[in-house]
Amino acid sequence: MEPFIIESQDPTTAWLASLGQPVASRLLAWEQTQADQLLADVFGYHAVQLGWPELQALRQNRMPHRWQACAEFEWPGAAPAGFNPDVWLDSRSWPWQADSLDLVVLPHTLERSADPHACLREVERVLIPEGQLLITGLNPMSAWGWRQTRGGQRRILSNTAQPLIGYRRMRDWLRLLGFEVQVSRFGGWTPALATEAWMHRWRWMETVGERWWPIFGGVYLLLATKRVPAGRLLPAKAWRTVRSPAVATAPVARSDTLVSRPLTEKDRIDLR
Repeated sequence: MEPFIIESQDPTTAWLASLGQPVASRLLAWEQTQADQLLADVFGYHAVQLGWPELQALRQNRMPHRWQACAEFEWPGAAPAGFNPDVWLDSRSWPWQADSLDLVVLPHTLERSADPHACLREVERVLIPEGQLLITGLNPMSAWGWRQTRGGQRRILSNTAQPLIGYRRMRDWLRLLGFEVQVSRFGGWTPALATEAWMHRWRWMETVGERWWPIFGGVYLLLATKRVPAGRLLPAKAWRTVRSPAVATAPVARSDTLVSRPLTEKDRIDLR
């Protein structure tokens, strides 16, 4: 994550108010850098971003059709000035047909969705086989996540009842839906301090945290690919080596089978 970022004069969005402006600026800068690096060479035709409106995750992507979607109920007041999304939708019901999108980006979407499981199922439905999915989320095992949930107050989720989703749980959800995680990264080990000066003094924790306790970063990122199992055509030679159960021999009862019985006196005389 960037060691030093000039503090912005714009007010922090409501959902990041408890973390403070310095952390919000670092969070946006880190996710923007990661998205630019990872999505620049993802090819296809259709890409959709649903989530944090201030993050322009698709700005470096070269797909001809890129949409910025927004869910008003889940992101009230979080859109920057002049933000005009291409699509308004409910995260639990996407308007695209099955197997129609090549790339989906969900920046902090699942942790604010009314039903994150339904949202992920919709993403799996609309993505084509081998389609890409990028997810970012606040880590509940970090100092940032602890600050959001301490005292039982889910400050980041002021309009929903969903807790923060952990990194390992997110990987399990993706695996159950048939996704294969290709890239996983963490960022943000500096404590959430109120001023930029104090954040700058503690910047050494970024290097130490990335080296010694990466899973305790304040934010995590996952890039996954949708895998669809398919059949495999065997060559002709391999087919000939496979025995068919139809030609297997089966035991047949015979009528001329000798039945053993005790020898009589007549049989002993005949044998002599």
